[in-house]
Amino acid sequence: MLVDLLFGALCGILWLPLVTGYCAYSHERSFWLWFGLGFLLPGVSFVVLLVLLWREQRSPGYRLLREAKRILAEAEAHEVEPYE
Repeated sequence: MLVDLLFGALCGILWLPLVTGYCAYSHERSFWLWFGLGFLLPGVSFVVLLVLLWREQRSPGYRLLREAKRILAEAEAHEVEPYE
């Protein structure tokens, strides 16, 4: 019974830092930095990360970069082997 309660408490404590770290990592930011910030300041760090990601995705440069990555991925997928 005590082990179950401790495991539940640990999951509850680490849930928001793990989500914050995962969101940061999926947007090419440091997982461990944002995990640590999420552990120290759980709500604040998550909101700050979401605002930073929102601002980044609204910038025209980010949209152009995302479009260029998509075009390159399509070109690599349709690349034809040269004749030998």
